[in-house]
Amino acid sequence: MSGERDEPAERREARGWCWSVLDSPIGPLLLAATDQGLAQVVFHADEATAAEAVSRLTARLGAAPTPSPARGSDAGDTPERLVHLGTAVRQLESYFAGSLREFTVPLDWSLTAGFNRRVLRELADHVPFGTVVGYGELADRVGDPGAARAVGVAMGSNPLPVVVACHRVVESGGGIGGFGGGLETKRTLLALEGILPQPLF
Repeated sequence: MSGERDEPAERREARGWCWSVLDSPIGPLLLAATDQGLAQVVFHADEATAAEAVSRLTARLGAAPTPSPARGSDAGDTPERLVHLGTAVRQLESYFAGSLREFTVPLDWSLTAGFNRRVLRELADHVPFGTVVGYGELADRVGDPGAARAVGVAMGSNPLPVVVACHRVVESGGGIGGFGGGLETKRTLLALEGILPQPLF
């Protein structure tokens, strides 16, 4: 995956950020971006979930979000965070329409660290559209054989689902494994990528 920005998780200075909710085939997704890149994707972002996510991000990023300019208005010099947010929206729309297979929006990795970040970056860089990887294999790839359970924890805490495709991580015995967005969401994403058959209805 291109365009990723890596920042130490220990940095805690305030970051400007903005957010939007995208309607998608798997339900509303809250997208949050900083000047470094897309920072978070939140599943099932109804009004209450979105409000909770915005409150949590305000605390973690140390600043209230930047209001988005009205559509069609002349925003002058557009902050990078708004550019990244717009890119993420367009790319996700294309992904769900079946016309995009690789996300290139810059990513802000500051909401994850350590082992989790290593695993997620390996996933983002080396498990492409239409393929899957086992939890144990992913642990092996980052030099921690036997850490399959820790890989599962990392997937559950992924701040960037769909874009960093934790739905592509499955059980070695053939099961699809767990998923923070719910198993039906995981099945839908795997079907979109041709890994599972499309549901009949």
